[in-house]
Amino acid sequence: MRILVFSDIHANLTALEAVLENAGCVDAAWCLGDLVGYGPDPNECIERLQDLPNLECILGNHDAATLKQIDSAMFNPEARNAIHWTQNTLNAENLKFLSILPQKMIYNDITLVHGSPRQPVWEYLLDVYNATKSFEYLETPYCFVGHTHIPILYHLADDRNSAKLYIPKPGKGLSLQPRMILNPGSVGQPRDRDPRAAYAILDDQARSWEFYRVEYDIQSVQRRMEAARLSPRHIQRLSAGW
Repeated sequence: MRILVFSDIHANLTALEAVLENAGCVDAAWCLGDLVGYGPDPNECIERLQDLPNLECILGNHDAATLKQIDSAMFNPEARNAIHWTQNTLNAENLKFLSILPQKMIYNDITLVHGSPRQPVWEYLLDVYNATKSFEYLETPYCFVGHTHIPILYHLADDRNSAKLYIPKPGKGLSLQPRMILNPGSVGQPRDRDPRAAYAILDDQARSWEFYRVEYDIQSVQRRMEAARLSPRHIQRLSAGW
């Protein structure tokens, strides 16, 4: 089965559509959270996701904050303002969709979370130390995460005490090995100095994983953000991928 794995759309419909077009025909779609926040299209993104085949979706921290499950005071002022704007913009049906998302899901031997196996919604896996600790909480051989907006993978081999970090190259496939944590990067707000939308394709039978990047019309998104009076900083960062 060919599965689209993606995360951190952040209400960026243009980036999401570019990913879906570039990915082509898939058998299933797994979204690792943060459907909303930052961007100008929260209703449109949620509605578009529901058209995807065999969709599985996890709750992200911005989704949880929009639902008031996390205090928005825990976010920086610009992110907090975006959360409040999203709360006032989402319609009741799409709020209901967010409200039923689980914090964690296990599909056969793969765990799906937004943050980490240790803290499914909130923890950032940005370094080898915390990634290594997270493997202690992992119940399956593989875990797919989002949250950091950076395509990356960690592998803790049986003969090692510390995980190894890999920065993948787009378009280059790899074979999954037991005890891997993989992050496909962000669709709507990449933070690895590459502004192109990021995603991955999993072949669950061949046990292969491939990272992809795709360009999209960033300026059109920025114009919609300006019209909605969203954060100038969040508008600017889309162009540089930081």
